[in-house]
Amino acid sequence: MGTKTLVISAMLFSFYLNAQTKFESLADRKEIMELLQKYKVPAMGLGVIENGKLVTVNAYGKIKEGITAPYNTIFDVASLTKSVVTMTTLQLVENGDWNLDKPLYSYWVDPDIINDSLHKKLTTRHVLTHTSGFNNWRWMDATGKLQFHFEPGKKFKYSGEGFEYLRKALESKFKISLQRLSDSLLFRPLGMKDSRHAWDENVDESRFAIGHDTLKNSYELPKENKPNGADNVLTTIEDFGIFGINVFEKLNTTKGAYQEMVKPQVMVREKIAMGLGWFIFPDLPNDEYALYNVGGDPGVHTVIVLLPKSQKGVIIFTNGDKGYLLYKELLPKLLEVGAEIISRI
Repeated sequence: MGTKTLVISAMLFSFYLNAQTKFESLADRKEIMELLQKYKVPAMGLGVIENGKLVTVNAYGKIKEGITAPYNTIFDVASLTKSVVTMTTLQLVENGDWNLDKPLYSYWVDPDIINDSLHKKLTTRHVLTHTSGFNNWRWMDATGKLQFHFEPGKKFKYSGEGFEYLRKALESKFKISLQRLSDSLLFRPLGMKDSRHAWDENVDESRFAIGHDTLKNSYELPKENKPNGADNVLTTIEDFGIFGINVFEKLNTTKGAYQEMVKPQVMVREKIAMGLGWFIFPDLPNDEYALYNVGGDPGVHTVIVLLPKSQKGVIIFTNGDKGYLLYKELLPKLLEVGAEIISRI
């Protein structure tokens, strides 16, 4: 190991030591462990952003029987994938390589809807605002096929299928996988070294937090080997903290697509709107608003909350079926507006 590597390693160790010490002033580690026990969640990762800087990177509990969760535990973050795909897509828009409002049929058409003229109206904006007209997943329809339930743009309906549709359109136009797009536009430029859309030989399985049910029984290890536009990103708290900071930086330094991202595009319900790829909680105390996304799959519950005006944020990853109850208890302790956000969910 060279001198430069030793210096960098020492700096990283100092950063994580300071970060973990700082967190103890926000909430007692003992309290975290009690919450893990209360909800039978084996492990949790926590990131805290203050003043646009990642000040806490920590993990608690066990990633599997007998293995303590390291600070760089790898989690499947489920639907937080949509935040990643949103930022990748908006970077393409900023680069002039993609248009939010150009119909996606120009690049790709799903065979299930090729005979429905509504497919010619579907745009990226519709996908990112969950106004595509699709169900969450096509298997939810009696036919098991993709179909429109209303004209794109008419109302909100959460849809993973929409993001999968966007993935296929992106891959068709650029002739590369979503993984390579995110690598080139997001992961590598930001140094998100532990982030990827699918399981491959570079995943350190010894650091992976396998999902658990409500009795703390582990699920089968998921090894999805193909990117999904709506689900299954693997990442760490550190990487996703860097990602959150990048959201702040984009909002502060660019116009156009990123400013569109934080404009309410459609109402989800009272006091919750949908921007581009992010839920928006407007009119919070202290003249604040929040960007919010959650993920949930068997054995997985995750959340990210970003406050652009005050440059604060919280990221919580869990590997248990009741992880959402855990983060609902923690958010009010970690953010001044956390209780208000939870009251609106």
